[in-house]
Amino acid sequence: MGIWATQVTPRIVAAGGEDDAVRTLRARACHGLRGQVVELGFGSGHNVGLYPPEVTRIVAVEPSDVAWELGAARRARSSIPIVRGDLDGQWLSLEDASADAVLSTFTLCTIPDVHRALLEVRRVLRPGGALHFLEHGVAPEEGVQRWQRLIEPVQKKVFDGCHLTRRIDELIEESGLVIEDVERAYAPMPKVMRPWVFGYLGRAVRPARDVVALDD
Repeated sequence: MGIWATQVTPRIVAAGGEDDAVRTLRARACHGLRGQVVELGFGSGHNVGLYPPEVTRIVAVEPSDVAWELGAARRARSSIPIVRGDLDGQWLSLEDASADAVLSTFTLCTIPDVHRALLEVRRVLRPGGALHFLEHGVAPEEGVQRWQRLIEPVQKKVFDGCHLTRRIDELIEESGLVIEDVERAYAPMPKVMRPWVFGYLGRAVRPARDVVALDD
């Protein structure tokens, strides 16, 4: 990882302004969280203040020391304990079935081996526990998809591996999680922004009788 990825990108993301519409979507992704929650890609803590009171602890998975430090003030204001866990969502040190829920907002686009990360999510979730997600990904129209494929190489360089063409719902289902509900829509922004703002908002559950195979 170069200086841009380690020093610049976390600051751009942390400083990026979010309007009320995005904040509302984040709140909806957090709705229903309870108990011990693993948050993938905690960043500088944009979701702090949106966790329901039923949440008892946040285990933050965040690789960037810069982002973690930038979120110090937000964490200090949180009424819910937040501890830094692993640095890599692809390899979690948490025990099997130890999390009541997992939260991922604008994170699955960036993880290099997203398949591995989602298998880890399934493993650490207790049976019946849910992944709450708010992600951007591939758009439904071929015209927008062409722009996404064209722009993606630059996007990945500027934003530390961020993909524009991942099919978020399909990736989640491939991990063995069962999507209970999902909304797919463009954020209310100008059409020129469509390659970046097709969103997936929903919940996916680890089946109650699920057993994660050792060869996953």
